[in-house]
Amino acid sequence: MLRVMGRTDSINVRKVLWTANELDLAIEQENWGGAFASTKSAEFVDLNPNAMVPVLQDGEFTLWESNSIIRYLANRYGAGRLYPQAAQERARVDQWLDWQAADLNRAWSYSFMALVRRSPAHQDQQAVTASLCEWTRFMAVLDGQLARTGAYVAGQQFSLADIAVGLSVNRWFETPLQHPRLPAVADYYQRLSERPGFLRFGRNGTP
Repeated sequence: MLRVMGRTDSINVRKVLWTANELDLAIEQENWGGAFASTKSAEFVDLNPNAMVPVLQDGEFTLWESNSIIRYLANRYGAGRLYPQAAQERARVDQWLDWQAADLNRAWSYSFMALVRRSPAHQDQQAVTASLCEWTRFMAVLDGQLARTGAYVAGQQFSLADIAVGLSVNRWFETPLQHPRLPAVADYYQRLSERPGFLRFGRNGTP
């Protein structure tokens, strides 16, 4: 049994749970962080010194960082599903995984915390506006990529990249902002909504 430690309203925990669902893996999920068990406890910090969710335990093996976890699950249990073996195809998946973590996530972080989480520490309106502009710019990049593939982020096949990016797309649509017309993104969102794992862990009403 795989153990995942982290609360289900965390986008990074949901990334792991959705991946496990796609791979038909049994998961024992425990709520840690936020209003649940403290990630600053000695037990948790011993597993992840960053005191952040998620943490995966697979027997005696412990791993943190959500993108590393989903890569591990696909490598160990996927048999080629979600994460192609061919070097160039895998590199394309990795490219969009890294883009989501390094560019897209950073763009939406401030405005999401302000508009959805209502964080008192994120109420600088200039910073909110700048975040929304960057978020929109990167969503336009995604729209162009999806228009080119006509299917999924890294190409014709659903992959780990779609799990990471798809959760960010859910946040885009669930955040109260003026959404520009991005037809390829809208079509992609509906395509993802045909997947049970996305309905359960992505488009479940909890941005």
